[in-house]
Amino acid sequence: MKKKKLTIAVTGLNAIDSPGPGVPVIRALRESKYFDVRIIGLSYEALEPGIYMHDLVDKTYQIPFPSTGIDSLLTRLQYINDQENIDLIIPNFDAELFSFIKLVDHLEKKMNIKVFVPTVEQFEERHKVNLDEFGKKHKIKVPYSKMIFSTVEIPALKDQFTYPLVVKGKFYDASVAYTPEQAASYFNKISAKWGLPIIIQQFVHGQEVNVTALGDGKGNTIGAVPMRKTYITDKGKAWAGISISDEKLMSMTKKMIKSSKWRGGLELEIIKTANDDYYLLEINPRFPAWVYFAVGCGQNHPEALVRIAMGEDVKPFKKYDVGKMFVRYSFDMIVDLKEFEKISTLGEL
Repeated sequence: MKKKKLTIAVTGLNAIDSPGPGVPVIRALRESKYFDVRIIGLSYEALEPGIYMHDLVDKTYQIPFPSTGIDSLLTRLQYINDQENIDLIIPNFDAELFSFIKLVDHLEKKMNIKVFVPTVEQFEERHKVNLDEFGKKHKIKVPYSKMIFSTVEIPALKDQFTYPLVVKGKFYDASVAYTPEQAASYFNKISAKWGLPIIIQQFVHGQEVNVTALGDGKGNTIGAVPMRKTYITDKGKAWAGISISDEKLMSMTKKMIKSSKWRGGLELEIIKTANDDYYLLEINPRFPAWVYFAVGCGQNHPEALVRIAMGEDVKPFKKYDVGKMFVRYSFDMIVDLKEFEKISTLGEL
């Protein structure tokens, strides 16, 4: 079968100790049975390792940080598209996703660039600050949580929570606090990085399991692979994991996607208690950094997303391999300083 040529732009090239999903998404696309891809990397900083992985990324352009607004992003994307004629963009960061969602109509209708991402409503209702209401709406158990805006509110938390509790940023970062003093320390650390509000969530004892999945926007689960973390970094990131068989977990995932009519990739972070109860901790509205593991288990989710975005009829995956493991590793790339200087000064490489 002759592969269709596509130019696909991908963000999230920071393959560091807290890696972005961009590099594994690109690896998945490079192994596609349907597409011959030219990969355009979209970076925010000059030291994102994916920029220099020339066997994976054909060319990289820097784009403005989400905080600069959608107008500056659109201007930059128009320039990049004039050079590359992009067919599809796959954004991979929570913080940037809202901007891309707001630009979907313009990108698709005026620039002929496909973007298969959640709707504004889906993005907002799964937000950490709205997770309680999301759980009630879709009949999913969620740990009790509330927003706070100042450390002054921390002493009163003992009336609603028992320690330990989890202190979370609105986009990223979470730390378990065992005392009010720890909660205040984490509040200051996380809010300084990600802003307010801070989410306080009741800590649930149990085993963490995760699911990477893909919804077609019509209520169908195109793919889903669950895994259990077997090695976790000090930042709480999975450095190793194993694919598991869990019908209850898969049923919960399909129920959520059907009820919300989820559009695009997602990751569910779930705690399974000793009583076999499942509590939804977070919904990440994009593929996780371990999405390439799904490819290794027999489901190429990024490839399926591209097929859906391009208007193809994609049937759900019927199975995945259980008992497969992934182990993440790091290595030193040798990069010519001239490349760093070029991306830093010209914004292209």
